[in-house]
Formats: sequence, C-alpha cells, structure tokens
Amino acid sequence: MAAAGEEASGGRDKYRSFMYGEGEKDTVWRLGSPPNYDVVNKLFEEERTKEWPEGSLEEKVQRLLKTWEMELVHKVRPEDQKSVHSQKFCSSTNGMRFLNRKDLMAIGSYNAFLQTKLPPEHRIYDPDKETLESGMATFLTAFPRGFAIEVLDVYSGPPRIVFKFRHWGHMEGPFMEHPPHGERVDEEMKVEKAEFFYERGNFLASFLSAPAAAATDAASGSGCPVMGGN
Repeated sequence: MAAAGEEASGGRDKYRSFMYGEGEKDTVWRLGSPPNYDVVNKLFEEERTKEWPEGSLEEKVQRLLKTWEMELVHKVRPEDQKSVHSQKFCSSTNGMRFLNRKDLMAIGSYNAFLQTKLPPEHRIYDPDKETLESGMATFLTAFPRGFAIEVLDVYSGPPRIVFKFRHWGHMEGPFMEHPPHGERVDEEMKVEKAEFFYERGNFLASFLSAPAAAATDAASGSGCPVMGGN
C-alpha cells in the first residue's frame, strides 16, 4: 500500500512491475497516475528481515506479491491488471465466497480481506458498511507510511508456489474513533490458491491498543502469514 499523500513520479519502482512504460500508457489509475512507493519502500528496507538476491525465486515471488497488491489498489479496471490470470483468478477470505477480479476491485481489498460472519454489533470494522473509498481512507489515515510486504520463505516453486510473508505498518494515525498508538501492526494470514485465512479479530484489535504481547510478537517477527497459489 502506498502511503497517504505521496505524489506520483516517473521512473521505475525498485520492487514492483507494470507501473511505467509503454505497456501502461492506457492504464486507468485510481489517483490519475502511478502511485509513488518511496515512503513505504523506505519502511520496507529499514525493517525487513531478508534481502533476496535479484533474480532469485524469493525475489521474484516478492515482486509479484507487491505488484499484485499495487494493481489491486491503484488500477481502476480489472483488464489493466497484469499480475493475475485474466480469466481464472479468484480469491476467498476465511471461507467466505470466492471473488473474481471484478468483484474484488469493486469492493476494495480491505473490505474483501476483512469479510466476516460476526454479528454487526461485534465488528470493530464492518466491511459491509464501507465502500472501496472509505476503506482506503480509513487505513491510509491509520497507517500514513503505508503497509510494507516482505517474503520470508518460498517453500515450492512454479507452477504452484507456496510462500511465507509478513505485511506490517505503524499505526501513527487514528483508526476510526481510536487514537494512534504508534506501534507496529502485523497482518496474520494464510493464503492457499488465493484463499486467505487469518485471525481477523486479533488484527483489528491491535489497532485499539498496543499490549505487551503484541509488542513482543512484533519484535520477534512471529505470526507471519503463508501464501500459496497456482
């Protein structure tokens, strides 16, 4: 996720593909131009635990993951996405219904990944009441430096790739009515065939306070998700 308030710039992002060049001349960008990831790239470089050699399988998987997130958030039209299969792609979170590219982009990544069967009165964040725009605004406000993504391990290579990754940011802005606590928040997910499984409640609860246990987990780098897909 690119941080709030960043300006678009020309050139080439170090960690993402399909942002610049002739192939993107007709791409419709949500903010009118390609996003600038300088701030979140700096966060990634300062706090990553692995530095993969360029061209290694781990580096390629990490680039694909970062590119997919960028396209999902910033490209308006599904047909402009180049990191996923144009016909076969679908994703599911915590056993909820599968969403194709068009469905996912219509409701936004935050609302898709935070789907829940909890009764409305128990929801810290209710994706059924949020739009793509309000969801983006909520999390960009809470995490002004954005969310960084790091691949930790790759367990199997193509055609089926299974890997472990972490997704983190620092809550330096308010989350809805809750004040910022400044601590690092790590997403916990498990992805297999683009099916996401993670503890939604723990992830959202970490916005409300910064308990000692959460700080310990963040320091140890535990609770990292695993992703697999074809």
